[in-house]
Amino acid sequence: MYQSFKKAFQNLFKKPQTIDYPASPIEKPQGSRGLIEYGESECIYCLKCEKACPPQAILFVHTDTPSDNEKNKKSLKYNYNPHLCIYCGECVRACPKPQEALWQSEKKPWIGVKEDRVNDEWFEIEKLKKETP
Repeated sequence: MYQSFKKAFQNLFKKPQTIDYPASPIEKPQGSRGLIEYGESECIYCLKCEKACPPQAILFVHTDTPSDNEKNKKSLKYNYNPHLCIYCGECVRACPKPQEALWQSEKKPWIGVKEDRVNDEWFEIEKLKKETP
């Protein structure tokens, strides 16, 4: 018990080990991963990012309903859900044109947004993806 009191008394005069947030901003370390950015003009629609994404936060869905034998890859629309994304970077690694078609930006994700029914639109996109082969 004497050891505990001695340690507590010594800690009274030491600098705290915690970060003084929000008084001082937290600095992100070099190479931290942020939101996934998409360059539509450079995308070749290979769908490798969609296949590589572990939580399936990237989905390509046809914007129009072409017949089965004339599916055009340019009719695909890129959809990204930052609320599902785990920021692992697998989609960027799988992309044949990284830093042009797909990259991780320095923007921090808006986690903790207090918004009701934030994924409702995403559920509709998932349903549409399952309906179209």
